[in-house]
Amino acid sequence: MLITDINTMKNLYEQVEETVEFLQSVTDFKPKYGIILGTGLNKLADDVEVITTIKYKDIINFPISTVQSHKGELIFGTLEGIPIVAMAGRFHYYEGYSMTEVTFPVRVLKMLGIERLFISNVSGSTNENIHAGDVVFVKDHINLQPENPLRGVNDERLGPRFPDMLKTYDADLNAKAMEIAAASDIRAHTGVYVSLPGPNLETPAEYTFLHRIGGDIVGMSTVPEVLVARHSGLPIFVLSVVSNQSYPPEKIVEVTVDEVIALANSVQPKMTFIVKELLKHLEEV
Repeated sequence: MLITDINTMKNLYEQVEETVEFLQSVTDFKPKYGIILGTGLNKLADDVEVITTIKYKDIINFPISTVQSHKGELIFGTLEGIPIVAMAGRFHYYEGYSMTEVTFPVRVLKMLGIERLFISNVSGSTNENIHAGDVVFVKDHINLQPENPLRGVNDERLGPRFPDMLKTYDADLNAKAMEIAAASDIRAHTGVYVSLPGPNLETPAEYTFLHRIGGDIVGMSTVPEVLVARHSGLPIFVLSVVSNQSYPPEKIVEVTVDEVIALANSVQPKMTFIVKELLKHLEEV
């Protein structure tokens, strides 16, 4: 279990090291890219040529994913011949974990040597032009989470005290993703992701508020991972599948988690295709 009091950062580096040493004792595979398979991309794991799979419950210092659509395992292997490590399931603040625990795997992936992090999620739309089933490439975010994973004593071995957020999201890679989507007739957008703690969905008044402050989509994850990836110096690409339209208010309908998962599953082939094409593009440049 991770130490989660105000002195967490004093011990975090050593805990990350311990976890990495454990993983390297299980496999000597060296991934080049990391992928967080949220609800919007979890079936991509089926396309990975697996070298090693390790359950989260068997990994030293790792939390355990409690979300029903998340497998809870770390997958080492190749995708389109490219070495990757994939998190089949993530952690959320609403599960009861601290932000240090939620983002701990990102630090582990960084220390394993990945060069770039791909993050996926499912979201609700607060932009009337973004519809259920659309794909959104995140160009910026608004953080409305109640806690920050960088709070506390900073360990310079992990990253700087005050990381700059200006170029957090890769505009060139987003443009390439839009190009790939357009060539394949996939409805896609770039947009601003708003992160809230959940687990409840938002009220109509809250959706309207999020629209007014500049949010295009809203979800309950991703931004804490992005903050830690940025702190760690990792380039980041985030894509989201929209499960429901929540603006304008007259478009809002009640949504169940089963419906969200079903919609995400229907769009996953498009998401998987885009990620594969981006990986091949990165290997060519």
